[in-house]
Amino acid sequence: MQKNWTIKDLLEWTTRFFTDKGIENPRLNAEVLLAQVLNKDRVYLYANYYAPVNKHEREQYRELIKRRANREPLAYLVEKREFMGLDFKVTPAVLIPRPETELLVETVLQLVDPHQPVSICDVGTGSGAIAVSLAYYLPQAQVTGIDISEEALEIARFNAERHGVNVRFLKGDLLTGLAAEERFHLICANLPYISEEEYPGLDQEVRDFEPKLALWGFGDGLELYRKLVPQVWTHLQPGGYLFMEIGCNQAEAATQLLPASVSVQVMQDWSGLDRLIVAYKEMG
Repeated sequence: MQKNWTIKDLLEWTTRFFTDKGIENPRLNAEVLLAQVLNKDRVYLYANYYAPVNKHEREQYRELIKRRANREPLAYLVEKREFMGLDFKVTPAVLIPRPETELLVETVLQLVDPHQPVSICDVGTGSGAIAVSLAYYLPQAQVTGIDISEEALEIARFNAERHGVNVRFLKGDLLTGLAAEERFHLICANLPYISEEEYPGLDQEVRDFEPKLALWGFGDGLELYRKLVPQVWTHLQPGGYLFMEIGCNQAEAATQLLPASVSVQVMQDWSGLDRLIVAYKEMG
């Protein structure tokens, strides 16, 4: 007699399977994937714990389980990741937004009066997580997102539309495509900063599935910042700020890229690791 698989059965079996495969948070992974297949939220799973799951749904679920066991990131399987309380579409064309990057957005939000107009440029916007979040929480802001990848920009535009914000997205190599006279109050950059030495040792989920273009910073990891920093001072207004997310061991080297005339602060993430450089361009 064929087994009548319920939500409970599937979650318990998958949790054991993921545990054996060494997947972190195996129960959460099982729940997120099953909720995706059923097109429901996770609360639904427990409200309908003993409900049967049909054969077609089980086949879809089985395929996702195989891919997850192969270390394909959960965010790519469900095509979304939460960032700053907002859901963002993500695909293998873009880096999956990280919790530590919320430090950059939160620092900007603490600095800027939400009722005052402000111009912001997000360099290397990727999924648009930074640009869209800032436009969402700072409705008076004029936000520009720049990326070299057209595929990434398509995802960013989708995310802006999803959250009802108006962000200008441009394809370009750092700031080189901007008009010479264009100035911003704030320039944000979460550029690739993984060094050539570190890249082979990345977690398999990151190294094998996330776009190398969005991770690898060449050489010591700071090559793109070396290109960006000289461009910034042309496009940053006096009294403006530059925000740069960095690797936890790059603060000293990254700080040395900045002119001696700017005020610099290094900020730590929630794990106590150096993560963000804030540089202030003096007035006059």
